[in-house]
Amino acid sequence: MLKVLIIGGYGNFGGYVARKLALRADIALVLAGRDHAKAQEAAAALNAVYPAQGARVDLADPAAAIAAIAPDLVINMVGPYHTQAYQVAQAAIACGAHYCDIADARDFVCGIGALDAAAKKAGVAIIAGASSVPCLTAAYLDEAEQAMAEVRSAYCGISGAEQANRGAGTVAAVLSYVGQRFDRLANGQMRPVTGWAGLHSVRYPELGRRWFGHGNIPDLGLFPARYPTLRDYAFYAGHEIAVLHFGTWMMGKLVSLGVLPRLDRFAPLLLKVSKLFNWLGNGRSGFHMVIEGIGYDGTPMVRRHWIIARSGDGPNIPCVPVILIAQMLAAGRTIAPGARPCLGLFTRAEFMAGMAGLDYTAIDE
Repeated sequence: MLKVLIIGGYGNFGGYVARKLALRADIALVLAGRDHAKAQEAAAALNAVYPAQGARVDLADPAAAIAAIAPDLVINMVGPYHTQAYQVAQAAIACGAHYCDIADARDFVCGIGALDAAAKKAGVAIIAGASSVPCLTAAYLDEAEQAMAEVRSAYCGISGAEQANRGAGTVAAVLSYVGQRFDRLANGQMRPVTGWAGLHSVRYPELGRRWFGHGNIPDLGLFPARYPTLRDYAFYAGHEIAVLHFGTWMMGKLVSLGVLPRLDRFAPLLLKVSKLFNWLGNGRSGFHMVIEGIGYDGTPMVRRHWIIARSGDGPNIPCVPVILIAQMLAAGRTIAPGARPCLGLFTRAEFMAGMAGLDYTAIDE
């Protein structure tokens, strides 16, 4: 029996993970958050194969609460991660538990190696960024490395559905880099770009035109070292609804000019405003990735990948890796001790298998 503590287990993302893991008889779930009553209510509503429990864990000081629960695995589903330190992961190490999260905050994921020595000493795996980025994007690039003599450039983008479940933490994570400067790999050098600048559109199968701008994710800091032949890498983010995308783009301009402060402080308000436009959406999200390189015969190669998620299932895709980690450990498989980003832990086929039950189509060209 694997005892799994899900912090944020009654939220949008944590609730999905809990429902998937509740189907297994070899996992005992503890759902936790700041509100003990909500955690207990969510645990009871799960109807888990092995009855789930509710508990109170506050991210501000989680060590004592986590130690009292004594889990085998801690899953941190509470964002935004760009405002967090590593107190949850450190608490997991202290009680001999594995740890993972769905963080997409660049500094948070890229810096997790600071806990490597402590994790190895405790014999536990501390995995940050067990999410679409960098886990799935790296899986695509790992495949391309096998198919190509050299991977030269790659870019990807995510266009989220407005009708999908999203909370203020998710919105704050995106707004934290809108109008801000950060580096990305361009022509073999790390060069600055501005969040939500680089305005352009991409025509998707089924979805039609979606608009995008520069986004800041862990990939930008991790991939130049992981893929030595890579000379260009970019990530783009966008709204499903064009008017919201252009509104965010305009606010980003004002932030970059110093007229507005960082936008993440306005996340709750802007989330409420965005929901007024839900009627214009259709609940469909999109992901695309284009990888270019040189084949073993010396000719140029291009690989194009698309994922179209329907029925509001787009936000559930980033949850797949933490579910897979819990299932691995419950099945008795081991994960090497140490603290690291979620790179190379799953193949693309394994990731896609974890998406079973979601309403999506994957297209490879």
